[in-house]
Amino acid sequence: MTPTSRLSFELLPEVQRFLALSPVPAVIGGRDVIAARGGSFQSFDPGSGVLLADVTALQAADIDAAVQSARQAFAGEWGRPGRMTERAQWLRKLAGAVEARRAEFAQIESLDAGKLIAQAGKDVDGFIATLRYFADVASELPLRQTLTVAGHEAWVTRQPWGACGFIVPWNFPLLLVGWGIGPALAAGNTVVVKPAEDTSLSALYLARVARDIGFPDGVINVVPGLGEVAGAALAGHPALRRMSFTGSPEVGRLVGQACGRNLVPCKLELGGKGAAVIFDDVDIAATADKLADAIVFHAGQVCCDATRWLVQRSVHDAFVDAVSQRLGEVRIGHPMQPGAQMGPLVNARQAERVLGYLARGRAQGAKLLMAGGAAAVDGYEGHYVKPALLGGSLDNVAARDEIFGPVAYICAFDDETQAVRMANDTDYGLANSVWSADLARAARVAEAMEAGNSWINAHNVFPNGVPYAGVKRSGMGGGVNSVETLLDYLRPQSMVRPTA
Repeated sequence: MTPTSRLSFELLPEVQRFLALSPVPAVIGGRDVIAARGGSFQSFDPGSGVLLADVTALQAADIDAAVQSARQAFAGEWGRPGRMTERAQWLRKLAGAVEARRAEFAQIESLDAGKLIAQAGKDVDGFIATLRYFADVASELPLRQTLTVAGHEAWVTRQPWGACGFIVPWNFPLLLVGWGIGPALAAGNTVVVKPAEDTSLSALYLARVARDIGFPDGVINVVPGLGEVAGAALAGHPALRRMSFTGSPEVGRLVGQACGRNLVPCKLELGGKGAAVIFDDVDIAATADKLADAIVFHAGQVCCDATRWLVQRSVHDAFVDAVSQRLGEVRIGHPMQPGAQMGPLVNARQAERVLGYLARGRAQGAKLLMAGGAAAVDGYEGHYVKPALLGGSLDNVAARDEIFGPVAYICAFDDETQAVRMANDTDYGLANSVWSADLARAARVAEAMEAGNSWINAHNVFPNGVPYAGVKRSGMGGGVNSVETLLDYLRPQSMVRPTA
């Protein structure tokens, strides 16, 4: 009996074969690679506790081999200037291959990350759309710009950097791989991707699919392993030309320090403690529904979520009643169960973190508006937690720290000036939203908030073509999803000839 035979639903045949690899290997230079010193880690289904697979745990020497493979591939045909059209064709081919295997990727992502199967499918769609978007942008981007400079002939060209490293988090494993490698590959760079140890499977499956369609060896390398070993070796590798990290501010500082020692440019997309500012002219029921959906989306494990709800005092109580009723109706279940509206947290450690913040918040005087706590799902021993609402002073630890779970903190405000001040009273600056029927006021408040992103009458909106980034503890070094992102992966080079 295999571990996955304990699952209460049937795995797709290709998924069965993939998970049966023991251990699941890395892909470096187009080859399956097992850690030089052996060793592996285990990947579990957060919704049932069932072991999905053993995954090879790479060491520093293996990471070095991956970086050298990426450098060699870059020095070949892939990194040559002027090949944007060919690289765009490869991205479209990879997007098509993922689309043909959409059901397999969705099932792997759902099981490994604890995502509802429908949400996992949307993440796969987002990955596909991202690759196609950057393929289109790269095909049309001018790489040479003439400069008007008196007495000189001058121009600027844009060239790929070389081997780029990516450390991606466990909450959106496949989508964030796409957000990272899509622009990097389109620009002509090669990539080494270190997925989170909790959720390495979809990135590894992607590397195998890329190999199957003939993607050039060494252009995409996926290197699983522990963060303190494989992740540290990648972040500190002197041969990288760019580095991208998505995760917590605490680890982001370590990655930034490691890159700084080697003078490697580093993009950091870190945590958040987003505010939703709700004025008294909103449709209370509709706004409560949308924010409730946001906080239960992937069990609140979303860095750009709105977790501080600032509600105008005249509608505060009515909003609390409406959103409490909505959250109380949320059906918690295994991600593969029909009708489930919220799944588990990614692991026991994360569940303990969320429950710990609820206890600490109450100990510091927060009012418990909706209890939350551990949840039970019949037939499954997973890491389930109920949605929770706290209220009170914004000085509370639950109002200031990123909890990363289905927890919101509610506080009342009196006027627009106070709302903006409260929204900006945080060390984070990733994403906020404003809710009002007065669009002029909404735009004014959105622009006044200190964050990389402000949404109006919506939250968690990511159209391709709009930059997405953070400020303060939420990140540095550019964002994703836009032309600006592609330009991040192209270095400018100036040419000048005196004519006078």
